[in-house]
Amino acid sequence: MSDSFSLSVIVPVWMEAAGIVAALEALSPLRAEGYEVIVVDADSTDGTTRLAIPLADRVVQSGKGRAVQMNAGASVANGSVLVFLHADTRLPENALNCLSEFFNSDKAWGRFDVRLSGRGVMFRVVAWFMNQRSRLTGICTGDQALFVRREVFEALRGFDSLPIMEDIEFSNRLRLVSRPFCIDEPVVTDSRRWEQRGVWRTIFLMWRLRWRYWRGESPATLAHSYRMDVRNGSD
Repeated sequence: MSDSFSLSVIVPVWMEAAGIVAALEALSPLRAEGYEVIVVDADSTDGTTRLAIPLADRVVQSGKGRAVQMNAGASVANGSVLVFLHADTRLPENALNCLSEFFNSDKAWGRFDVRLSGRGVMFRVVAWFMNQRSRLTGICTGDQALFVRREVFEALRGFDSLPIMEDIEFSNRLRLVSRPFCIDEPVVTDSRRWEQRGVWRTIFLMWRLRWRYWRGESPATLAHSYRMDVRNGSD
């Protein structure tokens, strides 16, 4: 591990017992190289913490909400680069090389392209549009494994404690510092929620919420709408 480049991968989780072992085993090559993996659990009651402890450098407890959890993880991280990774998302095999290139660039932050795990053509189309939208707007969503220099994260005081859209809000502030460093090699995120709710229904929901956020609706109202939509979809 280079003395000038250190890395902390921060994984916010809640009730992830079914998938946390696979998620952390996928990060074991990073730990073997001396890089840090921090799991931030929001009081799960399904054994997530117990399963995570042997496979992470630190397991931290925090309040619920990805923004709160990611800030809690960052507060104890040692890395010069912070990567925020969802538990259902996998980094590419060459992630270290890509992040090293970022570290040696003049960019303050960045994100990976994304690929959905589903095999259907529609999943590839959706991912393509997600990546193109991100390149055009400079906005990163949580599925794209946002990464940022530690000093920049601290200067901006991290994520705003929003119940939803915390990734978009933080991207907007980061864009004032620099354009994102875009890594073509994709992370792979689980397409399960797209399959369960329906691809078009999920696309419409997310774009509708972003439109309402852009129009100035509060994240609390949007979070309520999101929960209601998901519940209705599971009936």
